[in-house]
Amino acid sequence: MSIDAVVGSAAVRTNELGIREIVRRLNAGLGPTLVAGLAGSKDRRISHKWAKEDGPEPNQAAVRRLMAAIRLWTELSEAHGEHVARLWFIGSNPWLDEDSPVEAIMEDRYKETRAAANAMLTGGFSG
Repeated sequence: MSIDAVVGSAAVRTNELGIREIVRRLNAGLGPTLVAGLAGSKDRRISHKWAKEDGPEPNQAAVRRLMAAIRLWTELSEAHGEHVARLWFIGSNPWLDEDSPVEAIMEDRYKETRAAANAMLTGGFSG
């Protein structure tokens, strides 16, 4: 399957999810502390609250970060498995000047993070 097909398929599927389901999936895959951090929150428990039906909703900046993260999580975990995807999110990355993808997402560096994920998905990742 081409990279465009993988990315397009993940984008369509994640766009159909509500923000609470996105947070639940990221909490399950990355853990709630990491999810809160990549969303830009200082409250390490906020992602638990966002996941609840009667809980608060994340602000727009956090929603953008969560949407970016779920697309990348979906693509990478389907291609390489959850363990590898988790390590990719937290590890230093040569495509991101040795920052982790979590840090890059938190800093709204979406294009750079997308390029790093594409490198991993296409075998161009050498880190």
